[in-house]
Amino acid sequence: MWSYILKRILLMIPTLIGVLTLTFVVIQFVPGGPVEQAVHDLRRGQSEGGGGFGLRTHTGVDAQQVEQLKKLYGFDKPPLQRYFLMLGKFARFDLGESYFRHQSVWSLIVSKLPVSISIGLWTFFITYLISVPLGIAKAVKNGSKFDVATSLIVLVGFAIPGFVLGVLLLVLFGGGTFWQLFPLRNLTSDNWATLSLGGKILDYLWHITLPVVASVVGSFAVVTMLTKNAFLDEIRKQYVLTARAKGLSERRVLWKHVFRNALLPLIVGFPAAFIGAFFTGSLLIETLFSLDGLGLLSYESVVRRDYPVVLGTLYLFTLIGLATKLISDLCYVWVDPRIQFEQLER
Repeated sequence: MWSYILKRILLMIPTLIGVLTLTFVVIQFVPGGPVEQAVHDLRRGQSEGGGGFGLRTHTGVDAQQVEQLKKLYGFDKPPLQRYFLMLGKFARFDLGESYFRHQSVWSLIVSKLPVSISIGLWTFFITYLISVPLGIAKAVKNGSKFDVATSLIVLVGFAIPGFVLGVLLLVLFGGGTFWQLFPLRNLTSDNWATLSLGGKILDYLWHITLPVVASVVGSFAVVTMLTKNAFLDEIRKQYVLTARAKGLSERRVLWKHVFRNALLPLIVGFPAAFIGAFFTGSLLIETLFSLDGLGLLSYESVVRRDYPVVLGTLYLFTLIGLATKLISDLCYVWVDPRIQFEQLER
């Protein structure tokens, strides 16, 4: 086991370097970099009568000022030197500092996590709490009217984009046209600090309801159908027929024999789904409900060419994704002892 884990950890290094190298190379050819954007902002500030960082208003941005900007952002060094400096910092988990927000990348990620965690965790838990029992019920009643009706409902929910559903919820319940039942922005009210503990909980749930509903509806179909198909596959196997022939009740057969084997695909994907809940918040959902999370941070960083944030978040999320894949493999072996690490290496 330990040799397998060590091999996987060692394989993470070239994967990380490959992702960072490809992104770094692409960045070198993308127009409108941070220096160009800073020059544009300076010229716009001067044309509006402001000095723009203390620069003279009666002249344009001269070559000396451009060189100062390049030095400020580190672009006075050759690309290869900047590349190895970046790898050295990332090896020490130093993600750098944002060009435009004047904060470390770590502090930016930490400040945006509450929003992404709130949406992601609620979506994750509600999806599994509803989809797994529903998938089991559909497998037991396969082909019935209940099975057909619930399949139609979850597939319709899957077909509706979360952003479109969010707009519909705002129109219906956010004061758009009908009822003003839920707030339109933020996770808490302005007076949240003055509320009692119960009031804070209710206020938080009041704010998070619409974003979570918009995010969770489209997630039911995948987990529900995966659960149903896994149970159907196990129910048709020989050991279930043998258990029934021995006189065991359907409940005992289902929960003692089928349940553990059928949940194997879900358990294997559980770590990835759980960790993904923190970092896969919908950009459109966050924008629609005015929630400042990791999705919005990533989008704004790409638009502003805030390369430390882009590369830093990419490095962190890639590392977490690789670690999660390793944990998923370990869960696979833990759940099913028949699986050996040698088989995973093939």
